[in-house]
Amino acid sequence: MAEFSNPNLQGQSGGGSGGGGDMRGLMAFTLLFLVVLLGYQYFFKPQQPPPPPPAAQSQSKPPNQPQPTLPAAGAAVQPRLASAPVLAVSPSVAATVVTTTTVENDNYKIVFTNQGAQVKSWVLKKYFDTAGKPLDMVQPQASAYFGLPLSLFTYDPALNEELNKKALYQVTATGAPPTVTGHVEVPATSALTFHYAANGLDVVKTFSFDSSYVLTVEAEVKRNGVPVRALIQWPAGLGDMEEFLPSSSTRSSIRTSALSQFDWSLNGKQDSEAVAKIGNNATLDLPYSYAAVTDLYFVAAFLPDTPDRATLVTLHNTIDLPRDLSDPNSEKKPAHVLGLAMGDTSGSTRLRLYAGPKAMDLLTSIHATGADGKPTGQSLEPLIQYGWLTVIAKPLYLALRFLVEHGVNNWGWAIIIVTVIFNLVLLPTRVLMMKSSLKMMRIQPKVEAIKQRYAHLKTTDPKRADMNAEMMELYKVEGVNMYGSCLPMLIQMPLFFAYFRLLQNTVELRQAHWYWLSDLSSPDPLHILPILIIITMFLTQFITPSPGMDANQRRMLAIMMPVMFGFMLWTYASGLSLYWGTGNIINLAIQISINQSHIGKEMSAIAARRAAKKTGVNPRTIQGKR
Repeated sequence: MAEFSNPNLQGQSGGGSGGGGDMRGLMAFTLLFLVVLLGYQYFFKPQQPPPPPPAAQSQSKPPNQPQPTLPAAGAAVQPRLASAPVLAVSPSVAATVVTTTTVENDNYKIVFTNQGAQVKSWVLKKYFDTAGKPLDMVQPQASAYFGLPLSLFTYDPALNEELNKKALYQVTATGAPPTVTGHVEVPATSALTFHYAANGLDVVKTFSFDSSYVLTVEAEVKRNGVPVRALIQWPAGLGDMEEFLPSSSTRSSIRTSALSQFDWSLNGKQDSEAVAKIGNNATLDLPYSYAAVTDLYFVAAFLPDTPDRATLVTLHNTIDLPRDLSDPNSEKKPAHVLGLAMGDTSGSTRLRLYAGPKAMDLLTSIHATGADGKPTGQSLEPLIQYGWLTVIAKPLYLALRFLVEHGVNNWGWAIIIVTVIFNLVLLPTRVLMMKSSLKMMRIQPKVEAIKQRYAHLKTTDPKRADMNAEMMELYKVEGVNMYGSCLPMLIQMPLFFAYFRLLQNTVELRQAHWYWLSDLSSPDPLHILPILIIITMFLTQFITPSPGMDANQRRMLAIMMPVMFGFMLWTYASGLSLYWGTGNIINLAIQISINQSHIGKEMSAIAARRAAKKTGVNPRTIQGKR
C-alpha cells in the first residue's frame, strides 16, 4: 500500500536541507493554484448563445404568426435564465394587414397590393372592353391560375409561393404620401417601394412612375445575404382576352388568346413567334433589347437597363374553354395563356415596362437601352407588324389618321374618302383596260382563225406551242396587252391586303364606329356590307365586256367571284368590307359611264354582231338570255 508522507515531518528530521524543501513545496503549490484558477476562467467562462444555422433562418414562418422585432435603441434587456433556450432574433420588415395602393395618371389607374407587391388591376383609361368599361390589362381568370403582373419568378416554387402570396410587404411612397384610402397621384408620388424581410429573406421592389405609360421596375431578392435570381413577370396574358370571361358577361366573340405572340429584339433585329410555338419555362440568357407579350392591339414589353445581362423565361400555359363560346356545354378546347419573366443575371434587376396599346406614336417614342446606357436604342414601333405590306399599310394608316385629325373625325369616313381618292387615281388604268379590251375584240376573228388551224391537235401535242407563239406575235403586232384587263385588279389587291393588315394591327380602328358599325375591326353585325358587295360585284361583272371569254365562263365569274368575296368578308373586319364595298360602287358607276362612251358603244356593237353571227350558225344558242 502506498504511503503519503507529511512534508513537515520530513523537514524536521531532515537536518539542514529542510528550509529549501519547504520553499519549493510552497512555490509548487502556488503555481498549481494559479494554473487551476486561470484554466477554470478560460475553459469555464460564460459564452454568448450561438447564431442560428442558415437552414433555420430560411425556414418559412407559418401564416399569421407575429413577426419578431428587435428592441429599440437604449431599451433595457431582461437577462435570460440559464435554463431557458436561447433564440436568435433577425431583423424583420413586414406589414400586418393586406392593403392596396392606387397609382393614377391621365393614362392608367394601377392598383398594387402589398400581398406579394404585385398588381391587382391595370386599367387603361382611354381604351374600353366590349362591355364599354375601361379596359383592365389584368385578365382576372388567367391571373387567378398563373399569377399577377409584376410578381416575382424564381426557380423555387416554395420561394415563389412565399414571395408572391404569403409575404406582406411594407409600402413607402416617394413624394406625396398616399391618402387614407391608399390613393396617390402621378407625378406627385414618383415611386413606391415594397420591402419584406423575414426568415432569412430580404426583398425590395421599387416601382417608379411618370406621366407616360412606362414604369421603371427594380427588384432584388436575397436569401441569407446571397442574391437570388428573381425575375419580374407578366404571367397571364393581356386583359382583352375576353374569351376567358364567364359566358354571362358581355364579351367579344374573337379568341384573342389565339392571336397572341412573343416579340423580341436582339442586336437591333426584331422577330416574333406565334403563341403555339412558344415553350413553357424556357430560360434564355441573351442580350435582349426588349421582349414582349403582344396580341392584335395591346402589349406588355420589358426593356432591360443592361441588355447584356438580360435573362428571360417564357411562360406558356393553357386553360380549357368550350369550342363554341356561346355554348358552355360544347367540347372543351385548350386556349393559350402567354406570359414572360425578365430579369438580370446578376440577381439585381432594373428594367422598364410598357403596358398599353400598340399605338404608333407611343411605341415610336419608347426606345430600348442603347450602347451609351441611355434609352437611345431601337424603338418599339416594330411591334406593329404589317408584314411585307408595310410599304403600303403604313402610308395608308398615316393618310387615314391625317384625315381623322384634320376635320373628318371618323375612321369610317376616312376609309371611304381614301378609297374614293384611290379609285380616282386608278381611273386611267380602267380606261386603258377598256381600250385593251376593245383591241382584243377587234382582233378576235384573227385569234379564232389561229385556234381553228390547230383545233385538230390534242392539248398535249407539242405543236400547240406554235399556236401560242402565233397568238403572242399577233398581240404584239396589234399592240394588245392580254393582261391589260387585269391591271386594276392587280393594283387593288395589294391595297385590299394592306387594309386587312391595317385593321388587324391598328388600335385606333378597334371599336371605331360608323353608323350601324360599332367596331370597324369586327364583322358587320347586320351583314349589310357583305350583301352590298355581292350585289355590286355581280352587276359590275355582268355589264363589263369580256372579249374572247366563253359565255358560260363569264356567267360563272359573274356569280362565283361576288359570292366568294361576300362570303370571305362575312366574317372579316367591317372596315375591310367598307373599303371593298365603296370601291365596288365606284367601279360600277365608272363601268356604266365607260359603257356609254364611244369605246363602250363600239365594244357593244362588236359583241352584238358576234352574237348575231353565232345565232345564225347555231340557232339553239340563245345569247340574249345573258
